[in-house]
Amino acid sequence: MFTEVGKQEKPFLEATEAVLAERSGAGYLDHMWFGGSFPHYSKLRLRIYVDGELAPSIDMELGLGVGVGFEDPYAPWGTKWCGMTGSPSGIFMNFRIPYARKIRVTAELPAGVPRDTLFWWIVRGIMDVPLEISGLQLPGHARLRLHKRNELLVQPLDEFALCNVAGAGMVFMVMMAAKSTNFEFMEGQMRMYSGRGRSVHFLSSGLEDYFLGTYYFDRGIYHFDQAGLTHKNEKDHSFSAYRFHDLDPIVYSGGIRLACRCGEKRGHEIFGATGHPRPTIYTTYVWTYEW
Repeated sequence: MFTEVGKQEKPFLEATEAVLAERSGAGYLDHMWFGGSFPHYSKLRLRIYVDGELAPSIDMELGLGVGVGFEDPYAPWGTKWCGMTGSPSGIFMNFRIPYARKIRVTAELPAGVPRDTLFWWIVRGIMDVPLEISGLQLPGHARLRLHKRNELLVQPLDEFALCNVAGAGMVFMVMMAAKSTNFEFMEGQMRMYSGRGRSVHFLSSGLEDYFLGTYYFDRGIYHFDQAGLTHKNEKDHSFSAYRFHDLDPIVYSGGIRLACRCGEKRGHEIFGATGHPRPTIYTTYVWTYEW
């Protein structure tokens, strides 16, 4: 085991992209926690460089990385994989991020935040232990990748890809944040196209039930290990949610494309209370183990 800890430090004085942890050898990260108090805390940029990468395979906004969109401050909440305990900080992740030779974790403050800002962090990992997810021992060359779509404008009834990945692997987590002028975009079904023929598999009957909700999330915020709703605003018709696939693994070979539709139509019927989905802006994070 190894741990890197920063207590009330000013790591951003020396470099805009501050190194929080660096380790050589083989293993995987299994815990990160971040504390502090500054504007737009959840927009802290976290980057993880694996095995000498020049461009990080994991580059995220901290809030979106744990499934929270629109900088929603709701806390405390947590699952076995991630959560937020304070206001505005205390964001933690237990994602298992494997590496074979070295790993480096960096952070960058949101725009406009003074570089002498105080910051706290914990980065912990395990060395020389095989990685298991969903009871499956992953190959030694498996790597966790993050695939992002940022503020993508999608027209009504159009289908868009959340990720398009070659080879073999496993879907670990999906996060979505979306905003429109009504909620009828939630009629869209999540789809998976897999294999050489890219045959389609429907993963849900609507968008909210992919995240285990119902009736456009009519009961409001919830946080479970498998899925959760982290934000909903009835005025601007926005939501954010997460879904983990450790309990219901999606394992693929021959590539995979995850996709969704802005609203849904079958034959001549457009689903929804009025049947009029509107243009919608989506941000999505898809985490995949690839080998």
